[in-house]
Amino acid sequence: MQAAPFRSSMGQRRRKCWRFWEKCKLKNQEEILKQLKNYDGPPLKIMEVCGTHTAALFRHGIHSLLSPKIQLISGPGCPVCVTPTQYIDRLVEISLTPHHQVWTFGDMMKVPGEEESLSQAMGRGAQVHMMYSPFQVLEAALANPDITYVLAAVGFETTTPLYAQLLKEAREKGLKNIRLLTSLKQILPAMEWILSHRNTIDGFLCPGHVSTIIGWKAYQPLAESYEKPMVVAGFTGTHLLKSIHRILEHRGEGKVFNDYPGVVSEEGNLLAKQRMEEVFQPEEAVWRGLGAIADSGWYLKGPFAEYDMGSYGLRKDKKLPPGCLCREVI
Repeated sequence: MQAAPFRSSMGQRRRKCWRFWEKCKLKNQEEILKQLKNYDGPPLKIMEVCGTHTAALFRHGIHSLLSPKIQLISGPGCPVCVTPTQYIDRLVEISLTPHHQVWTFGDMMKVPGEEESLSQAMGRGAQVHMMYSPFQVLEAALANPDITYVLAAVGFETTTPLYAQLLKEAREKGLKNIRLLTSLKQILPAMEWILSHRNTIDGFLCPGHVSTIIGWKAYQPLAESYEKPMVVAGFTGTHLLKSIHRILEHRGEGKVFNDYPGVVSEEGNLLAKQRMEEVFQPEEAVWRGLGAIADSGWYLKGPFAEYDMGSYGLRKDKKLPPGCLCREVI
C-alpha cells in the first residue's frame, strides 16, 4: 500500500518537533507558576477543547498549580464522546447483518448506544473487527469481494483526511465493497456554538492535533468576533502552563497565539485539507448531549457518496443511556 504524502511528511515533522521541544525551556517558569497560583482577579474560565488536553492536564497535575479563581472546563473535543446514540445503534445493526463487517478503532467498542455497545453485540454474533489503521481494510476487501466492509469513521479534522485518502485509493483499485458510516466532526462550528449559547468562557486552549491540519489562523475569525484569546497548545506540562498564562495575560482580547510552533503552522496541512474538500462536504451533525450543530459534520459528496452507509439519516440523538453526563460535563 502506497502511503499518502501528507501522512508521511506529517510524521517526519512531528518527530523533528519533539526533538526541538526537548531542548526548549520555558523562560521565567517560576514567575509564571507564581502568577497562576496566586491569581486573585476576576474568575477566569478556560475551556480546553481537546480531550487529549484534558487527560494531559490531569496527568501533569495542572489543576493543583492554579488559583481557585482559574477554572478549567472540558470541551467537546473527544469525537467518541460526542458520537450520538443512533450512530452506535446503526453500527450494531450493520454488524449483525449477514455478509457485513464493521471495522472500528478500539475506543468505539464500549461506547453505549440506546440498547448496547458494539462489544456487547459481539456476544450475539456481531461481526466487529478492531483496526489500527483504516487502510487495513483495503487488503481485506480485495481478498473478500462478497463481504461489505463498513468502517466506523469517527473523528475530527485529524482523521478525516485519512478516510478521504482511503476512498481515493479504493476507487483507484475498483473496490465496491467498502463503505463508511460517518460521524466525522469539525471543531470550529462546535466552538462557535458554545460561544453563542454560553458566552462565559474567557479563553480557549485550542487542540494541538486538529490544528496541525486546519492551522492556527483558522481560529482568527472566532477570536475576533467574540473577543476571546485562543491559544494553540502542546501537551507537556510546560506547554500547558505557558498557554494558560497567555490566556490570563490577554483576557478580553480577540487574538490567536500559536504555542505549538514546531508542529502547527499558520495555514495547516494544505494537502490534507484539499483531500477533505475533494471527498466530503460540511452539513449539520448531531453531537451527543448537545444536539444538532449546523455545518459541523463531514459527509461524503459527489462520486464518493456511493461509499456512504446511511450516514445522512443519523441526525437525531435517541434517549441517552442512564448515567450519561455528556451535556453536564460541558
